[in-house]
Amino acid sequence: MAAPASAPADSRSAARAVRDVVFVDGVRTPFGKAGKKGYYAETRADDMVVKVIRELLRRHPELPPERIDEVAIAATTQIGDQGLTIGRSASLLAGLPQSVPGFAIDRMCAGAMTAVTSVAGGIGFGAYDVAIAGGVEHMGNHPMGEGVDPNPRYVADNIVDPSALVMGSTAENVHDRYPSLTKERTDAYAALSQQRYEQAALAGKISADLVPVSTRSAEQGWGLAAADEPPRPGTTADSLSGLKTPFRPHGRVTPGNAAGLNDGATGCLVADGDTARALGLPIGMKLVGYSFAGVEPEVMGVGPVPATEKALQRAGLSIDDIGLFEINEAFAVQVLAFLEHFGIADDDARVNPWGGAIACGHPLASSGVRLMTQLSRHFAEHPEVRYGLTTMCIGFGMGGTVIWENPNFDTAGGAE
Repeated sequence: MAAPASAPADSRSAARAVRDVVFVDGVRTPFGKAGKKGYYAETRADDMVVKVIRELLRRHPELPPERIDEVAIAATTQIGDQGLTIGRSASLLAGLPQSVPGFAIDRMCAGAMTAVTSVAGGIGFGAYDVAIAGGVEHMGNHPMGEGVDPNPRYVADNIVDPSALVMGSTAENVHDRYPSLTKERTDAYAALSQQRYEQAALAGKISADLVPVSTRSAEQGWGLAAADEPPRPGTTADSLSGLKTPFRPHGRVTPGNAAGLNDGATGCLVADGDTARALGLPIGMKLVGYSFAGVEPEVMGVGPVPATEKALQRAGLSIDDIGLFEINEAFAVQVLAFLEHFGIADDDARVNPWGGAIACGHPLASSGVRLMTQLSRHFAEHPEVRYGLTTMCIGFGMGGTVIWENPNFDTAGGAE
């Protein structure tokens, strides 16, 4: 069979340049404690997403809703009020034009991070100009693992260690793998996270990201969630030292040095740089690059290390170029594994300056955009910093890292 004739040179598509991708703004609901006594016990997950979409539009009236090209929303457990292609259903519920499409994403804890990188690829290629990306997790309604049916071959064929299916057990495994990461260090780090969060909250830095949510209780009536529910002010390393270790007798992972079970939603606007400027949208930061990497599922907490190494290498940067870090605190030991690998002190001021998930909570698929929103706020306060990154470990043995550039970077001091 003869090969098809080549198209004339003048009819071929010209190679297109990759466009700049910018993070415009991000918001989130206050994070609540999962369970019958938590903020959102009788609030639907999709309604939380509606709140963040509407808040993004309220904060940016310069953006015509019909200019939104995509809505990507992540959820780890995609059933019930987190199912039905939540990116599309939430956009309709939020009142966006029916012409705006949407989809759902699952990459466990990195769902919202993947929502951002997914739409960023579309923006860079020219498929979208403006998109909404975010995530939600109602762990009170949908505990992690609800409805899943793990293939028995995972264990029977020794594909993974049985502990890989229990995130707290994987954190204990990281302790085993790295004896220098002691319980004393993780408790000290957890207390520091609580203290930094408390200081930031008192200074009004946390509330700027939050959209209050009306809550309903059949017993107590209507309420208002206006601040994060999980933080424990006054926490010290001593107060954490005696907590029980639920994942292993005489273990090292406790409810005090790990994020809790939480409910919440996040959302952000991501856009082409030229489009953002034409519409008058603010630019919080510019995407430099990102990477995801796989590791042994039973030590999933080390995932941010290879993901960051890959992202830095592809961006032509080194860890020394990074001036601010937002690291998701699923477990303190996972953060310390990252810091130790890169030679960063446990209490480095560049790392999670306003505390992290150990204090404010970790509603799984939503957390990636919380990291990005806070990094954007840090950039505005630190024009001397050019690059920052957001990174997180991901269940079942992965890590994800996104590198960002500060549009406020001050070159007046001679920096190139």
